[in-house]
Amino acid sequence: MTLWAHSCSEVSGVRHGLDEHSRSTALWAGRFASVFGAGELAYVLGLFHDAGKAGCVWQRRLIEVEATEGRVGVPHKEVGARALREVAGLAALAVLGHHGGMASPAALEQVWLDPDGVNDGEVLARLFREVPEASGVMLGRGLFATRWSRVPEKLVEEMRLRLVFSALVDADHLDTAAHRRGLLGPQVGAAADMAELVRRFERRRAAMIGEEQADGVGRLRSEVYRAAVAAAEERPGLFRLAAPTGLGKTFAQGVFGFRHAARWGKSRVIVAVPFVTITEQNADVYRRLLDDETKPVVLEHHSGVRFDEGEEDGGRDGWSRLAAENWDAPFVVTTTVQLFESLFGRRPSQVRKVHRLAGAVVILDEVQALPPRLLLPILSGLRTLAEDFGTTVLLTSATQPQFQALSVWQNSATRDRVRITEVIAEPQPLFDSARRVRYEWRLDPKPSWQEIADEVAVEPQVMVVVNAVADARGLYRLVAQAREDVWHLSTRMCPQHRRAVLATVQARLAAGLSTVVVSTQLVEAGVDLSFPVVWRALAPADSLQQAAGRANRHGEREQGLVVVFDPADGNRPAEYAQACGLTVRHFGPDGAQLDDQLALARYYEELYQDLGLDRRARSYTRTPVGQLIQKHREELDFRAVADGPLIDAMRSAARDRTKAFRMIDEDTVPVVVADTANARHVERLTGELAAGTVRASEALRALQPWIVQLRGDLARRADVAALIEPVTGDLGRWRGTYDWASATARGVGLDEAELTSVF
Repeated sequence: MTLWAHSCSEVSGVRHGLDEHSRSTALWAGRFASVFGAGELAYVLGLFHDAGKAGCVWQRRLIEVEATEGRVGVPHKEVGARALREVAGLAALAVLGHHGGMASPAALEQVWLDPDGVNDGEVLARLFREVPEASGVMLGRGLFATRWSRVPEKLVEEMRLRLVFSALVDADHLDTAAHRRGLLGPQVGAAADMAELVRRFERRRAAMIGEEQADGVGRLRSEVYRAAVAAAEERPGLFRLAAPTGLGKTFAQGVFGFRHAARWGKSRVIVAVPFVTITEQNADVYRRLLDDETKPVVLEHHSGVRFDEGEEDGGRDGWSRLAAENWDAPFVVTTTVQLFESLFGRRPSQVRKVHRLAGAVVILDEVQALPPRLLLPILSGLRTLAEDFGTTVLLTSATQPQFQALSVWQNSATRDRVRITEVIAEPQPLFDSARRVRYEWRLDPKPSWQEIADEVAVEPQVMVVVNAVADARGLYRLVAQAREDVWHLSTRMCPQHRRAVLATVQARLAAGLSTVVVSTQLVEAGVDLSFPVVWRALAPADSLQQAAGRANRHGEREQGLVVVFDPADGNRPAEYAQACGLTVRHFGPDGAQLDDQLALARYYEELYQDLGLDRRARSYTRTPVGQLIQKHREELDFRAVADGPLIDAMRSAARDRTKAFRMIDEDTVPVVVADTANARHVERLTGELAAGTVRASEALRALQPWIVQLRGDLARRADVAALIEPVTGDLGRWRGTYDWASATARGVGLDEAELTSVF
């Protein structure tokens, strides 16, 4: 009797044999995991991951539901997990979680103790008749690679389980998708020719920059680029690039990535940045440097990316859609949210890309934006990837944090202090030479918004960056009373409209036209804007310097001006309190320059101490989130890491999400907005989503450019909630006013302060 893994493919009309699926999954999982020395283990997990499907009940049910395309509804993952528990130990968690996600050793123990009436021996005997090689596995022991068995660190074991799980679920998904599409086997990209990509990158960069000036900013950019080229020859590990804004870090980190990959046999380059706006900008630059007409190289993957509709496997969009699922591309541009929530996630759809980090070059751009509360698990994870999984990590920023001050990068009982290779050995002279602005501090007395608006309104070209959406809206409207050439940027505008504003402003600046921009913090890192004057509401030192990078960015004038002000009635995130106090103390009117590297190091060390990131609390409830996540990682409790610990294990299954690994530490609700240009498109897609007549993943990708994320407490406010029409899941359609003029790219977007129904 033939055993089946999946029902008939709509393309080929044949069922998927369990023997074929088990062997193919095992083969590809083993290949993926061989990069980090766990190929044998992943191969065995692949052989057994669907062992439970050999059961008579499962096979009978598959045939029964085949015509209706319904779910089989018979559990099958437990048999393989129990079979491998004695052979592969806790790696059996990967089999147990290959559909629902990694859980914890307690979940594996429960499955072991309670087989729920299943005769494992009978089921396995049927599997062994179809896949004889699987029977030999039961005689083996110790599938954990020997080089890990000598490392007495739970965090290394935890990371290895994450990557092995990733390799398994990626192989499983690829083989299943190939069957459904009528293909002979999984579609996996060929290894990239890194040496050829280096040549292409450098040739096209030379054409893009033309005859760069031999002095001034041009000379400094060349200095940074040459330093990156030289550093790429150094042995793999942790690298740091500290360089001022506007000195070509996009080019420098790109050439480092490809040259290092070519020199040391790395498989891909992954660039992660904190904001979608920078991701889009960088991805466009890298596409011009690397893509050709027939074979795309650069994959852009984040929440705002939009793939055009069409054949799933045809053209760039088809390749991008498939590659985004598992980062099967030579060069990936993503966000730090996507990167780290995948690395510390537990569900297959999140995690299947994580094995691609092993043996790769990972570049973290604007690294100062990593959330402090999660620094311990993030830095611990990066260290483990670099020291145990062949990953090279490059940290780039104009305001390099002092990560070495935190315990996870210091000496321990089993490891020496983290070794960091500086791309620029002595960066301070470079910062001194590149200094293009002077600072003016307006802290006492505190100016009113009207006073700020009056001063800003007379400047020909000026940008103001504030700390809250309400502040940005209010100041924008005050300035707009005095002049028309003023634009607004905030997260209450959808990504498509933010892009339109940036394009409009960039064009006006290039033409020398008078322009005022009032923005929240989203514009202060990586966005290529250059104003003669920038006003910045008081914020942490790194934010001030990043905002200053939008003043005289390209050295167009002798000196730009940055005005740091503390508005009398301004808003500020609660987490800014300690950082702002330290900023004034270290860098205020009588302090050091904001780009003083030694002063920045002292500032960060004090900040980490004040935040208590490493402080040991006596009470569990007062333990910092980063420490709790590290504790749960050591316990191999993947669910507690991703979803938070149980609030009261004796009474409820509810979990405390505030103690989970979440890059964005606030509850948000996505709402779709529309203007006259896209209204029909939005209405069609949201209607199809609500009716269930379109694939949700495709529709959501198409809607991403029109989605605004509202804070959960705001979305639940009675007057706001009344204007959100449910679509599907937590996605809503905004039915209130949306302030936007397509012809001028002006407006503040969704304004909850002025709610008026469109009905």
